[in-house]
Amino acid sequence: MIPGQEQNHPTFKRSFLFAIQGFRIAWRTERNIKVMVSGAVAAILVGLVLQIDLLSWAIVLLCCGVVIAAELLNTAIETVVDLVSPEYHPLAGRAKDVSAGAVWSLCVIVAVVGILVFVRAILMHLGIL
Repeated sequence: MIPGQEQNHPTFKRSFLFAIQGFRIAWRTERNIKVMVSGAVAAILVGLVLQIDLLSWAIVLLCCGVVIAAELLNTAIETVVDLVSPEYHPLAGRAKDVSAGAVWSLCVIVAVVGILVFVRAILMHLGIL
């Protein structure tokens, strides 16, 4: 939509359906989104097994959501770069690498957070904490 053109603005419901369509497209076409969602499912299952507390659930779910959102943004950036630069160009490659690097760095931090949350839960179950 072009800013200022109100007559073609989609309804909230339609915008929501576009978002779901975008996720489905990424799911069908991108391996990494499947990896990220699988990681989120694994973290949720571990949280259920360890019976983590409410604050730990908030942290785990927030981390899962942020990683999935970052991967979707990376996919969008790579798609736009491919659109505007169908032939290889060093700057296009750099943009895609930096975008992927942002997701990677976020995943490293989220992995550390996950280790902290789950190690704490294990120690609490063992009566050490």
